[in-house]
Amino acid sequence: MNLIKKVVWLQFIIIFSSYAEKVQNILFISVDDLKPTIGCFGDEKAKTPYMDKLAKSGTVFLNAHCQQAVCGPSRASLMTGMRPDYTQVLDLKTRMRQKNPNILTIPQYFKNNGYETIGMGKIFDPRCVDSQMDRFSWSQPFKRFHEIPALKGNKPTVLGHFQSDRAHELLAEAKRNGAATYAEQKKYLHDRGGNQVVESADVPDEAYEDGLLNEYAKKTLKELKNSKKPFFLAVGYKRPHLPFTAPKKYWDMYKRNNFKIHPYQKKAKNDDEITYIKVGELKSYNGVPDYDSHSKDVSKHISEDLQLELIHGYYACVSYIDKLIGDLVDELRRLKLDKSTAIVIWGDHGWHLGDHGLWCKHTNFEQATRSPLMFISPEINGGKKSTSPVEFIDIFPTLCDLTSQDIPNNLHGLSLKPIMNNPKISLKSSALSQWPSGNGMGYALRNERYRYIEWMKSDTRSPYDKSNVIAKQLFDYKKDPLETVNLANESKYEIIANHLQNELKSYFK
Repeated sequence: MNLIKKVVWLQFIIIFSSYAEKVQNILFISVDDLKPTIGCFGDEKAKTPYMDKLAKSGTVFLNAHCQQAVCGPSRASLMTGMRPDYTQVLDLKTRMRQKNPNILTIPQYFKNNGYETIGMGKIFDPRCVDSQMDRFSWSQPFKRFHEIPALKGNKPTVLGHFQSDRAHELLAEAKRNGAATYAEQKKYLHDRGGNQVVESADVPDEAYEDGLLNEYAKKTLKELKNSKKPFFLAVGYKRPHLPFTAPKKYWDMYKRNNFKIHPYQKKAKNDDEITYIKVGELKSYNGVPDYDSHSKDVSKHISEDLQLELIHGYYACVSYIDKLIGDLVDELRRLKLDKSTAIVIWGDHGWHLGDHGLWCKHTNFEQATRSPLMFISPEINGGKKSTSPVEFIDIFPTLCDLTSQDIPNNLHGLSLKPIMNNPKISLKSSALSQWPSGNGMGYALRNERYRYIEWMKSDTRSPYDKSNVIAKQLFDYKKDPLETVNLANESKYEIIANHLQNELKSYFK
């Protein structure tokens, strides 16, 4: 009888141990406006030792693309695994659940499957969800930047961005003059030059909101260590989104004269006007000339010195976030949670730093749609890189696969776990992005060599009708990595263009 009990007990231990190994936590790291200015993604100027080290334990996806290059639509698509035409979040004012009340998000799915889901910083765009950052997604109230109190010895940031003495003086002055709301205070500072596009205050990491967020995230990890549930912890950093504000020591990591302005600042030859943006995001900060917000060639309004300062600031912010990510992952290891935690790091879209005369995002070009994506799983060997085209809608099914959860049947993406096991394979021929411009919607296919774009009348989605096509673009990255010539109407590329057009047609079926 004792022998039978021992056998049963041994079987229970084996089954329980096997189950425990399969249950993995998730550390979900978002970085706002991050393009692949990271060493492990091939950028030799970038000083990103922490993400470079992490890459040795994970898989780097060198050809990953967002579904729409602006915060709200990109995040709504990524967080649901559904394309923007399905979510119907195509701007910065549409609420995700107003269009799709029952849509399923990544944290909501894991919450429904027994996970403790906690979010902080910027995960969804706040303009596209409810005031609780999508209350269905989280086990605990979402923690926004302004809800995390400053650490002892540090002042709260001014407007969520600034720590210079001048900014603090202006804010105090604004309050004395009756500016009570955020909008009133921002206008007061802006009118007096206090809303700068860059800042390099000599302060500790946690003086700025991203550093403070990191301290809160590390504290949360300590609390989760003893949780009886697996956790999904989402940490969303705001830099390198404008303004480019980071502690001085990260600016000092770079020499301004080592940067160069982008070598190609013109529209691509043979290109159509619809492909270029009309936005004023950059000029909303002090220090940038008050150019016409309808201008499609912003770089001609920006001096070379200012361009270099902006590029310097962008890289400084990336190095700042790199250090914070390193500290957060070090805390995960210190708590001995790294062996049971899958990590994903992603930027919501890329960013133009002067190419084609463009700044910010808001296009279907490579610099806007391509963004970093990295997965680390304790069960899969790292140090791998893939050039296969992948999409942000693939993140949802991949996280399910890495944690042995069933993948919802309706998701538009695919699990990337097979590529993590063998980076030489491809799961799809192209990644698909889209961008609305004027009266059209541009759909961009990106494979390992080409980018093919068709601009269609914006009120048409399905079925495909070539009479709705307004303009076409084709770029060959092997011969033209800077996208200087639109080859869509070149006879020698006709076969390639037709092939990609047929592939695009399948999206509309």
